[in-house]
Amino acid sequence: MSRPFVSVLIDTYNHEKFIEQAIASVLGQKFPASDYEILVVDDGSTDGTPELVKKFAPRVTYLPKQNGGQASAFNFGIPKCRGEIVVFLDGDDWWEPGKLSTVVAEFESQPEIGAVGNGLYEVDEKGKRLFLNIPDRRYSCHLRSLEEARHFLELRSFLGTSRLAIRRGVLERILPLPEDLLVEADEFLGTMAVALSGCVVLDRPLTAYRFHADNQFQYTSSDDRRRRRKAVSLDCLAKHLPPRLRTAEISDEIVAFLSLPNWIDASRSRLALGRGWPWETVRVERAAFHHAYKSASTGYHLFHAAVLAVAAVTPPKLFYGARDWYAKRRLARLRGVIGTPVPADSLVVRKAAS
Repeated sequence: MSRPFVSVLIDTYNHEKFIEQAIASVLGQKFPASDYEILVVDDGSTDGTPELVKKFAPRVTYLPKQNGGQASAFNFGIPKCRGEIVVFLDGDDWWEPGKLSTVVAEFESQPEIGAVGNGLYEVDEKGKRLFLNIPDRRYSCHLRSLEEARHFLELRSFLGTSRLAIRRGVLERILPLPEDLLVEADEFLGTMAVALSGCVVLDRPLTAYRFHADNQFQYTSSDDRRRRRKAVSLDCLAKHLPPRLRTAEISDEIVAFLSLPNWIDASRSRLALGRGWPWETVRVERAAFHHAYKSASTGYHLFHAAVLAVAAVTPPKLFYGARDWYAKRRLARLRGVIGTPVPADSLVVRKAAS
């Protein structure tokens, strides 16, 4: 049986400092060059990214487009992929040399599985490893029960763009993506792929995920432009993902459970921009508390009640600004004297990288 042909789809926007490393990490895979293609979708870069990508021709196909965000890049690039499997990479990340061979082997051994994810290293702007982030074991998930849905919420971080691979046939059932997903399109893709055909998540760090000043997803709380972009995307995700999950015959109970974190994130983002009322802050923070923790001491419950009381009389933008200030200074450690809440069970192992 012949190995499936693979398409590597790299989405990029103003990644001139990183794009060469991303492409080089694909070219350096321990995988036959004849068995995969590389396509780079450039979402309207205004820096030197186009010239750097074109240096890799003809091995790399350059696909320029007007700026429109991540979903529009996927909608543009995926139909041009020839592979039976599409493996995604952001232009500011890179892969370990065994990424493609490991992922393709999973697809070959489990023809019923539609998606594969993997662990990662978190790295700084210069590429220094900061943390190892992997699941505590290898997982399979199909969203057929609440237990699998709970697992999936913990495993989502291992199905982000540079960790995600999906069969082309599954992608064709998902596209087109809502183009208001300026970011977070990978979450829509990954969730729908798992709903339609299940996934495997590997407990191996095959991706380096880079934190840097121009990251469109991770940014400082004071960057209102990127916060607004993310708010639009989160709102789109909260509105459009639930009905799409129902078309995949996911039960209403599981859809509601999976949708709660997106609703929390979308609501927080909107309120932090000053769009809403204090009573909405109270509602969101109560839901977030009950979602995040399975138990807490009496003292911590009193602390949380005090926080809600403040939220009830504080403009949302001011409340979330103070919350960001509190988090930045790591003042949460001071509340340890009143007890530490017990978080929901975690499947994630995150530790300092060696």
